Amino acid sequence: MHPLKWFDKLTMSGYELCTCASMPARLATRMVYFANSQSGRRIRVIGFLGGTGLEGRGLALRFALAGERVVIGSRQAVRAQEAARAVLERGSVEGVSGASNREAAEQAEVVFITCPYQAQAGLLEPLAEALAGKLVVSTVAPLAFDEGSAGLIQVPEGSAAEQARRLLPESRVAAAFQNVSAVDLWSPSRALEGDVLVCSDDEQARLQTMELARMIPDLRPVDGGALRVARYVEGITALILNLNRKYKTRAMIRMLGLEPSERH
Repeated sequence: MHPLKWFDKLTMSGYELCTCASMPARLATRMVYFANSQSGRRIRVIGFLGGTGLEGRGLALRFALAGERVVIGSRQAVRAQEAARAVLERGSVEGVSGASNREAAEQAEVVFITCPYQAQAGLLEPLAEALAGKLVVSTVAPLAFDEGSAGLIQVPEGSAAEQARRLLPESRVAAAFQNVSAVDLWSPSRALEGDVLVCSDDEQARLQTMELARMIPDLRPVDGGALRVARYVEGITALILNLNRKYKTRAMIRMLGLEPSERH
């Protein structure tokens, strides 16, 4: 971290809050939640399809800490309910429930895809009607592993996010959070210092997803442009995993040299 550190300003109905990168992550998140509650911001329901894995539980935890209601989806509702209980216990939060993937898709206003790529098509095809008109955020990276080394699966549509768009023609599809450590998401005391590249062909979907990223302290959203760019962002995930294995760390990315107007 640069000695000067960086600050993220949140202005909501006259309330302005600065969170500092040196602030404990849980405290910063609670301050965001307080600002949201004081501003009268309407609480959304955010769903996580295939959300029982570490990525889904980690994102659910972070958004619950920020004051949103979350519903974790799974093929088996009992597994989703177990994951919801784990999130509740992990973060001492409220408003977390578990349901089937279909119920999560129907209940949520914003939906995250957090399943492995290999399960994505089978998951999304029957949910296209339930997800029509909704913001759907793909966090999926099409990864394959060979002796511990991460590589990319070639996706006919170009990327997992573009496949999701084909399967959900009436949804507003964005891609984000592929490069954020699931382990760190699941550790509420750990600050997530890095950038979230957001891609979508729908400008409003892109802006909404960037606002969601801002709800997690120390993450900075960067406008990545069209959804076709997601194929390169997904590829960065494989690079990060290989670097993590080599250097025994959990790296994230930060784009340098961007002016504020270019990243927001």
